[in-house]
Amino acid sequence: MKIYADENMPLVADFFGHLGPVTLFNGRRVSAADLADADVLLVRSVTQVNQALLAENKGLQFVGTATIGMDHIDQAYLAARNISFSSAPGCNAQSVVEYVLSAIWHLAEKYQWHLSSKILGIVGVGHIGQRLAEAAAALNIKVLLCDPPRAAVEPDFNHTDFTELCRQADIISFHTPMVATGPAPSWHLINAASLALLKPGCALINASRGAVFDNQALLQTLKTQPRPVVLDVWEQEPDILHELLPYLDIATAHIAGHSIEGKARGTAMLYQRLCQQLNQAPQRQLSGLLPVPAVEKVQISDNFGLPDVQNLARMLYDVRRDDALFRFHIQREGFDWLRKSYPPRREFSSVQLMGSKIPHWMAQLGFTSQ
Repeated sequence: MKIYADENMPLVADFFGHLGPVTLFNGRRVSAADLADADVLLVRSVTQVNQALLAENKGLQFVGTATIGMDHIDQAYLAARNISFSSAPGCNAQSVVEYVLSAIWHLAEKYQWHLSSKILGIVGVGHIGQRLAEAAAALNIKVLLCDPPRAAVEPDFNHTDFTELCRQADIISFHTPMVATGPAPSWHLINAASLALLKPGCALINASRGAVFDNQALLQTLKTQPRPVVLDVWEQEPDILHELLPYLDIATAHIAGHSIEGKARGTAMLYQRLCQQLNQAPQRQLSGLLPVPAVEKVQISDNFGLPDVQNLARMLYDVRRDDALFRFHIQREGFDWLRKSYPPRREFSSVQLMGSKIPHWMAQLGFTSQ
């Protein structure tokens, strides 16, 4: 069985190697000829899997994307060819939540916010949005949820219309998939009209899909009406709108979900699905392949409280590091180099908290205890 995988998928040879030879490829540059003899194709969001990419392949059995999003996969075409498909829903949800929390803490420090008096709007309440809502509740931040598809099928879902959310929220974080048409499109949710609805100081955070924000409209508005903005995703990646950079508080290269755990979890989920399809018992487990963290345990005292969480979290991840890397390297090295060269980052769960009175709400943030 010949397995072809994106070179940025961690541990892919460790997981899949016993099933067959693993060949790595550049996700943006891979061609139909490169994949002509593939039996298994493993990709990330930068690769468009469609008829053109698979035109020279006759024997493909399985396609997996180590991502939550699936807008880069032509699922109808795969189904027509009877090619099995799997994504990795929720694999990097915790990583994205930690990115957003770090961004919010940075903005709160920069603009001297009291977060308990702020309203956080969450647009898209799936794996990531739901976890973010739970984390915000642990931090005593009021939350408004906007998810029309969930509201349509869940009578008890506490949905706020997007227009109303724009008027009320002090911070809006986007976690919606890319949906171009239909009753609830997410394409250009942030545009000239929605920007005009926002409170003057409302902060915007996009760690979902680049085209959820009209980048040109955002640029033109920020020139005359500055506001806190955090962008991890951009329209037309990797050819991003560089003119936006001076107007952003935090700018990063689509790495919100790039924790070691988040990326490796995606690989593990696809491995388990392929083993299931092959009727083989998995021989590899994620827990046995993850590297030992630099900090394994942290002792906290009985005095540990909500004001101390930010310092503990920053020990593991500070989004300002990634913003600095982006601003220093983006012109010379480029967007894809930043993603490929992303330094290791561990999730909160990599550290075991030790102590006699660990606050119960730490688990809502993603920490683990003894």
